[in-house]
Amino acid sequence: MHSLILGGARSGKSRLAEQLAEASDLPVTYIATSQPLDGEMNERVRLHRERRPAHWGLVEEPVALAAVLHAEAHEGRCLLVDCLTLWLTNLLMLEDDQRLAQERDALLASLAQLPGTIILVSNETGLGVVPMGELTRRYVDLAGTLHQTVAERCQRVVLTVAGLPLMLKGPAL
Repeated sequence: MHSLILGGARSGKSRLAEQLAEASDLPVTYIATSQPLDGEMNERVRLHRERRPAHWGLVEEPVALAAVLHAEAHEGRCLLVDCLTLWLTNLLMLEDDQRLAQERDALLASLAQLPGTIILVSNETGLGVVPMGELTRRYVDLAGTLHQTVAERCQRVVLTVAGLPLMLKGPAL
């Protein structure tokens, strides 16, 4: 089953995804897309590492997500990707629209074909006011369309608010 777990900052989405991965009773590989470039992000990464079981595998890949998913996805294995919006940010910061489109399209094309259990975490950015800056508006728009397309390809979609899951699509947790 492929699942998309959405939520705002500190909504509990990563914790829920980790619980689902642990409950799968499959070997888990955590795919981290963050690039900890400052103290605050380093602290977030540290907290995530402390919370994860030590026996989980780890792949850190900020850009080539589809390639990593193809290499790591197998029947009888769970992949947890945290998170799609950091991955999208990394692509935007490359300032290479062609690369962004290639990586996005590769991810979307591969989702339906990937075997095993895939859990994708992402920040829901579209619930606030329309951003004033051009780059921020573009980011929110790209994230929104990415989420819509990923949600179409996933069997389960969950919105997490205040640590509580709201089922949007698929079987209950």
